[in-house]
Amino acid sequence: MDGELPVEEARLLKVLGHPLRLRIAVGLMDEAHCVGEVWSCLGIAQAEASRHLALLREVGAVSCTREGKQVRYRLENDRVRRLIMALTAPAGG
Repeated sequence: MDGELPVEEARLLKVLGHPLRLRIAVGLMDEAHCVGEVWSCLGIAQAEASRHLALLREVGAVSCTREGKQVRYRLENDRVRRLIMALTAPAGG
């Protein structure tokens, strides 16, 4: 079929389609956070936050850097940033 989404883009959309992962990605747009900050803010288990962050990292939505014992996650991919802004924009805007 012509016009099919490439597999990489389809996987990115699937990962960002989960409400918690989208919230995490939005929260990482302006500032880097460690796993503990993510799970504390969202009220989810640390293992669940780690799993969601790993999926976001696998599709290239977030990157991470080690700072001492902490791993800090940040959304640095401009393409993903634009996609998130489009997904979270008010309807009709």
